[in-house]
Amino acid sequence: MASTSVTIRMDENLKRRAEALFEDMGLNMTTAVTVFVKAAVRQNKIPFEISGDPFYSEENMERLRRSIAQMESTGGTVHEVDLDD
Repeated sequence: MASTSVTIRMDENLKRRAEALFEDMGLNMTTAVTVFVKAAVRQNKIPFEISGDPFYSEENMERLRRSIAQMESTGGTVHEVDLDD
């Protein structure tokens, strides 16, 4: 069977983390992506559930807006949190 190249773009940190994970599993990026694509084709769907992050729900966003407004009105301190870690 003939091979072809596929080029994808992703966050550099995500790529490093994925490569480390796949290496621990004895895979490289190409093999891991191929496993994913084969599973998707075989099942005719993404082979895992995809759902929105509940953090970004409208209900939670409104709660956060109210909390920030309350902190700002009472002189509270806002602390920055890196949610990507």
